Amino acid sequence: MGTSAHGTARDIARNAIRARLTEVALDLFRRDGFDRVTVNDVAEAAGVSRSTFLRYFGTKEEAVLSAADEHEAEVAQALRDRPAGEDDWTALRQAFNPVLEHYRQDPASALSMAKLIADTPALRARNLERQANLRPVLAGILAERTGRPTADSMSALVRSASAIVCLSVAVDRWTVSDGDQDLNTLLDEAFAAITVA
Repeated sequence: MGTSAHGTARDIARNAIRARLTEVALDLFRRDGFDRVTVNDVAEAAGVSRSTFLRYFGTKEEAVLSAADEHEAEVAQALRDRPAGEDDWTALRQAFNPVLEHYRQDPASALSMAKLIADTPALRARNLERQANLRPVLAGILAERTGRPTADSMSALVRSASAIVCLSVAVDRWTVSDGDQDLNTLLDEAFAAITVA
């Protein structure tokens, strides 16, 4: 039990440091521009060594997009938790609700992050890579939910990719509107625009 408590305390401390490094990095990137800020700049501003920063994040891009990794894990779990009889498209739409909740909780920070990603080619490219990696994860969960054979994997991959694109388009529209439009409504509209055979 002592080891478990120790492990939990260590995890809490590590998460706090990661959150602090991300916060410092984002402040610098917003102020000075992503390309102008180095890993050394972030480490110095956070009061840690370069090697400490690199223990938590391999790159500057990771420091920005690490929160998105957590969101993706939440989406995957939400999809697993959807009712068994629900159709894939509805399940995928509802699985994005945890992401929308993050935007609702801190819209100013979410908008700032979305603008930073949109305005930074390196972050846009890394974000697209993350989305590509999420497709097979969601497709695998769809297959688990329905017990479909792998022969149907193309259908699940296309649905998953389409759902991710819907979220991306909705977030882009929301960002362009400076957060004035309702992200939930935008996502519903994006999903409604696609008819799944």
